[in-house]
Amino acid sequence: MGRGNADAAQDWFVGGGSERGNGVAAPMHASWVRCPAKGIRPDRAPLPVPLVDDAVLRRRRRHPLAPVWPILRASLRWATRHTGQLLTVSDAEGHLLWCQGGPGPRRQAEHVPTLPGALWSEDTVGPTAVSTAIAFRRPFQVFGPEHYASSARPYACSAAPIHDPVTGRLLGTVDLTSATDADRALKLSLVTTAARLAEAQLLAERLRHQARLREKYADRLALRLGGCGALLDTDGVVAHASPPGSLPAHLPGIRGEGPVVLPDGRHAVVERLDAETFFLVVAPTDDGAEPTVRYEGLGRARGRLATGGPWHELTGRHSELVALLLAHDEGLTAEELAFELYGDSGRAGTVRAELSRLRPILGHRLGSEPYRILGPRDADFLAPEADRARLLPRSKAPGIAALREAAPGG
Repeated sequence: MGRGNADAAQDWFVGGGSERGNGVAAPMHASWVRCPAKGIRPDRAPLPVPLVDDAVLRRRRRHPLAPVWPILRASLRWATRHTGQLLTVSDAEGHLLWCQGGPGPRRQAEHVPTLPGALWSEDTVGPTAVSTAIAFRRPFQVFGPEHYASSARPYACSAAPIHDPVTGRLLGTVDLTSATDADRALKLSLVTTAARLAEAQLLAERLRHQARLREKYADRLALRLGGCGALLDTDGVVAHASPPGSLPAHLPGIRGEGPVVLPDGRHAVVERLDAETFFLVVAPTDDGAEPTVRYEGLGRARGRLATGGPWHELTGRHSELVALLLAHDEGLTAEELAFELYGDSGRAGTVRAELSRLRPILGHRLGSEPYRILGPRDADFLAPEADRARLLPRSKAPGIAALREAAPGG
């Protein structure tokens, strides 16, 4: 659109015109129409800067684009050195978080303002390259009088959105702004290429992150899986699936522990792995029923346990713990378990440490406060005809000795 046409079209629109004028792009006109309804005035000054000082720093530290800003800054340094161009990166709401440019452009930008913390969303300033790229999820340019805000009309800006390369979620924008609208095609190509560079870097970091997850948790995953499962990161992205290809690359909507229904209708259970809120998804039966926890301890020096998958040979102490929990449907506190295992010398802290080592096998089936085994379970020593005197014959734990002496069903 020519500058003269845009000036005339906006003057006509602000003066009360409603139909789109000649040469006015449809997205621009649609945005102009929305501005009065949102209470935006063309002469609004100054534009909002809702984030200042520490608030900007906090937003930067936790933002997913933080790792790619140094790469964008370095790759576009010649585009902003002695050129009058100002490089900015925003979040998905339009908050400008990072800025690079020469002293002159940065001083000019303070009057608009185009500086870290400023909010360039359509709801606050109307159409800009940043707000329009966010709205349409594609590269966009806005020049001079195409801006609704009069303070932005001296500038030309070109922005491209940056998306999460796996989930497709909008993360923010990269923008070049200057007081001239020369080299339009070049600037749009630059920001579009920069956005693709950022997405490639994000994908590389995601792959490194997934490799770290696999290295840390693959053995633990193998302990639990008899069917299908996965390691997930906090966005629901599948870092590792077993068997490979059994789950989609992204499982949106997973926010915490508990039962879930997968996109294909399968039921699963999500478990928190550690304080970093990574999750393990375990797929039980097709109807969502929990698999039976099975335990064998009769005539065995060490018990063995299965939770819908392969059998696991337990340590001696874990054999005793599981047997005690299975024998007490109502559960036992750490203090009670300590007495059952060690007598008067038992310590609750020691029991809690052993239970934490047992949790990778039992997962969400190990309840707490009090400790108990949840869901369907089956133990050979609890069968009506079982000879309990043969339970873990080498164990000296007082609680196991009491179970050996108890009558079947008692």
